[in-house]
Amino acid sequence: MHYALNPRTFFYSHYFHLGLRFGAGLIGIIWLTLAVSDMATAMSVGIGALCTALMDLPSPLRHKFNEMLASVLLCSFVTLLVSLCAPYFPLLIVVLVLLSFFASMMVVYGKKSMPLQLATLFIMTMSMEHHLTPWQALTHVGLFTLGGLAYLAYAMGVSYLLRHRIKQQVLAEALFELAAYIDIKADFYDTRYNLTEQFNKLVRHQALLADRQQASRDLILRAHQNRKDAIVVQVHVCMLDLYELILSTHTDYAQLRVHLVDSPALKSLHDLAFKAARDIESVGFDVNRKRPSYAAISYAPELEAIEAELVNLQRQIDAGKPRQEALAVLRAQRNKVRAIINMIGELHVASQKAYDSTPFWIDADMQPFLSQQKYELQVMLSHFRMDSPIFRFSLRVAMAIAVGLAIGTLLPYAAHSYWIILTIVIILRPSFSMTKQRRGDRIIGTVIGCVITAVILKWFDHPAVTLTALIIATVATPTFVYLRYRYTAIAVSIMILLQMHMAAGGSDNVITERLIDTFIGAAIATVFSFVLASWEYQTLPKLIQQVLAANLRYMEASFDLLQGKCRNDFPYRIQRKGLMDSLAGLSAALVRMLDEPTSKQRAVEDINLFIVQNYLLVAHVAALRAILRRHVKDIPAREVNAMLATSHAQVSRTLTAALARHGVKVALPETASATPAHVADAGSVAWPGWPVVQRRIRLLQADAEKIIVHSEAIERNVVQA
Repeated sequence: MHYALNPRTFFYSHYFHLGLRFGAGLIGIIWLTLAVSDMATAMSVGIGALCTALMDLPSPLRHKFNEMLASVLLCSFVTLLVSLCAPYFPLLIVVLVLLSFFASMMVVYGKKSMPLQLATLFIMTMSMEHHLTPWQALTHVGLFTLGGLAYLAYAMGVSYLLRHRIKQQVLAEALFELAAYIDIKADFYDTRYNLTEQFNKLVRHQALLADRQQASRDLILRAHQNRKDAIVVQVHVCMLDLYELILSTHTDYAQLRVHLVDSPALKSLHDLAFKAARDIESVGFDVNRKRPSYAAISYAPELEAIEAELVNLQRQIDAGKPRQEALAVLRAQRNKVRAIINMIGELHVASQKAYDSTPFWIDADMQPFLSQQKYELQVMLSHFRMDSPIFRFSLRVAMAIAVGLAIGTLLPYAAHSYWIILTIVIILRPSFSMTKQRRGDRIIGTVIGCVITAVILKWFDHPAVTLTALIIATVATPTFVYLRYRYTAIAVSIMILLQMHMAAGGSDNVITERLIDTFIGAAIATVFSFVLASWEYQTLPKLIQQVLAANLRYMEASFDLLQGKCRNDFPYRIQRKGLMDSLAGLSAALVRMLDEPTSKQRAVEDINLFIVQNYLLVAHVAALRAILRRHVKDIPAREVNAMLATSHAQVSRTLTAALARHGVKVALPETASATPAHVADAGSVAWPGWPVVQRRIRLLQADAEKIIVHSEAIERNVVQA
């Protein structure tokens, strides 16, 4: 379950606060307008506020202002254009189709442009029914713009006052997702769970975790000027360091289960991971409530059980039983778990102390860690080609809306035919899987919303009840739009139908009409989801190239750090983020492909294994870094660095060869193309950590070799198709 859907955390989440802010602002602006004017004026002002409210998302203040102002200006222009063309139906059709196309092209600017695209299409749809004179159109647009600016001022004021609170909420969400990530890791120690399925689940969740961590970075690292901000920065830094330690806990779980199948140590490791997840959740819980967090979970029983098992394994070895491998594996996991427990303790401390400054970040350039948004016309124009998925999507939307308009003219109740267009706009998404999900949520949500509205109007048609239901629906509409769109579809149906009932008395047929329009719109969207479709397998080669290139850069930065060539770990952190982002993008594409028709799926198993192997390289590097940090005082630097150089050369050559298979020629780094130094064997170095480092490097090299195997298989199955 998503943390924000849990009653314990729902009312503290930024999703619920967004709903409250949205509802209070929208209802407040409409009521203030009604106090000085009539219902028609209030509705024009309210629509302007509603379109601007669609852009009211957690974002840095400067970015938020720019995005919401762009929404006000763009939607005002669209409203004026459509209102002026509405009396001339042939011209209106042409304008609506062109607007649909260009609004859909805005998707080229990334995920943050999606609400702006929706706001543009929404107001286009709402304005198409207005048959106004030029003067009336100008008046309507003026009121619309006034409502948009009013909500902009309101939202910016609230966001400024709650800027630190929003940072806490977004950081808490990232902590909850990290705890969920550990819960998945915990089940690796439970023999009831299939390892392959767990790896798949872990990598899928990695995409969500990367998204939440990026949202936290974008808000927290852009501005931190006071003592309270310093606290969330330090918690954020500890969270990322803890994440790297969690990555380092990866081991050969199959061998671990074999060696410790008859040992209680597996259950102890599982329970430790489970407790660690609850401990991190407690930090997120307290951060969400604006209070310091204190450790309340004891790991002592499980740690004592592991220590007892280590003693038992040593006795078996002394008695001549071959348990050396089991002892080494368990001891290594014990050390990693202790490091994680200590870091969780630092996470608690970071939430308690009021820092005067954040010296870790003072002279650092944060831009590589932050999302960069550039709205340049050239970016859109570069996608005006048939092989662009966004261009094909825009054509698909324009054609679907043209058909929807044509069908709407044939209906006997044309006054509500814009519901067909609105349904198409909401359901038809850039990918087939997103369209499929939206279609199901929209249909089910609309049916449930219509049934609830019918019950209210038939048996509870009292002003107090109707108004209460309307307010609840207004708050719920934005609250669940990014959590469970089905709930939003329920709420928006209730909201629209009750508004129509209160404003004009409605009719007995309005609920039936909404259902019919929704089914017609869903049918049109379904048909056009196959027209000029861009299937996920077509984008996979590019995504795979990006992963391999990011991994090559990450390996270069990693080995520079491991060998002591670079004391500053910023380059390493930047490249790790880049690799994780590229892996998250490929994983999300794979998940979407699995929702597409079977005939459009390619090399599913190999892509999945390719993702896992790349993920394992990150885990191996994190483990090596943890080992070298633990033995920093007694490490034989010359021998270890020689071994790292040899490993780096081999891994870099492997990744370069994999890139070459996909048509990308990359020059090997100098360190990778040089002749590796002689590497001492385990017996020639008197250092306890030497065998552990050797074993981890062998795993790193082996998993790198597997990457090229899966890369070749993908190239055969995807590129040739």
